[in-house]
Amino acid sequence: MIRNVVVGRLHPGADRSVLDRALRAIVALDPPGLLAVHVGTDAGLRPGNWDWALTLDFADADAYRAYDADVEHNRVRAELFGPLCRDIARVQFEVPDPRAPADD
Repeated sequence: MIRNVVVGRLHPGADRSVLDRALRAIVALDPPGLLAVHVGTDAGLRPGNWDWALTLDFADADAYRAYDADVEHNRVRAELFGPLCRDIARVQFEVPDPRAPADD
């Protein structure tokens, strides 16, 4: 499984209602191979945190790549997240299947 993690910092004075709409738009996407999606804004538990985050789990790297190239996904990124955010960081990593036998 591939986990895609994205975090963002908003521009000062950014409209949080647009952020809410952007996060809902990510949740509404239904690309093939998507296993789970979680989005949210920072809970304010520690100073200096980024403003929002999302995680999406994909069946494999090909499913992630298809999502990354998806026209609607890229529209949401460009039109909603792009103008709101001063910084966006991303990482994708493999999450091993916990049911798989351990390599010894």
